[in-house]
Amino acid sequence: MVDLLVRLYDLPEFDGAAALAKQGITIRRAIPPERHVVVDFAASFFAGWGSECGFAFSSLPVPVWIATHRGRVIGFACVEATAKGFFGPTGVAEDWQGKGVGVALLFAALNGLREAGYAYGVIGGVGDALGFYRKYLDVVEIPGSEPGVYRDMLHSRDDQAD
Repeated sequence: MVDLLVRLYDLPEFDGAAALAKQGITIRRAIPPERHVVVDFAASFFAGWGSECGFAFSSLPVPVWIATHRGRVIGFACVEATAKGFFGPTGVAEDWQGKGVGVALLFAALNGLREAGYAYGVIGGVGDALGFYRKYLDVVEIPGSEPGVYRDMLHSRDDQAD
């Protein structure tokens, strides 16, 4: 699960927000009172993501972007949840995948990092999503970044081998 480097000062334009809005989808920054809803949604993908997302809510402004439809969370993207300048975790409900929601969240979050003053961002532990990021961004694999910051990470008892 290699890490990727992305030039935030040279992000491509994203023009899909208007099309999502026509479908009733809103992409916006989360606010603290939504923490429990967003963290539960993030944890539904992978237990560790709930922890990372929950930590992100300890900053203001909250570095978590959400996609909503009819008052429900359908996707999320965090920055600086694990390390400074890091993008992720991120996830989109299965029914909404392939419709541009993940791309919109990616660009909203990366633009948030750029607005925070970063010239470069790191997309950590991309795994199977490498093709997705390469499709939308000019990324560089960071040599020697596997396992990166996730080295020796603790897991719940249910995830540990005997």
